[in-house]
Amino acid sequence: MQQFDIRACEARISISVPVFVCYVPAGFPSPADDYLDHPLDFNELLIAHPAATFAVRVAGDSMTGAGIYAGDIAVVDRAVTAIDGSIVLVILDGEFTIKRYRCRARGRGVWLEAANPAYPPMPITEDRAFEVWGVVRYAIRRL
Repeated sequence: MQQFDIRACEARISISVPVFVCYVPAGFPSPADDYLDHPLDFNELLIAHPAATFAVRVAGDSMTGAGIYAGDIAVVDRAVTAIDGSIVLVILDGEFTIKRYRCRARGRGVWLEAANPAYPPMPITEDRAFEVWGVVRYAIRRL
């Protein structure tokens, strides 16, 4: 597996696209000026903390029940604190993985949970190297 430093990644371009103010249940509205809203900048939409946000490409099928599939791009925010139920990017025993973070009150246990019943929960014990790298805020998928 090729090693890389996620921290060295940065956004290179900012592009905005037009947004139509009407909802479209099927089809596409007539592109008249009356329907145009202010331009949408995907950086503004997806990134709350620019200095602490990066993206990773997802591999595997352990999070399909949460709507995250192989090939998706996960937008990860390191400035957000993980709470019980958050989907997180972690380093576990030297490997990156995306799972749901679970913790019990009063320090009675932490584990990672897949969103696919084929994968068992992963308890976090003192003998495991574990670090939360950030909270997954969005998953982007090409249709």
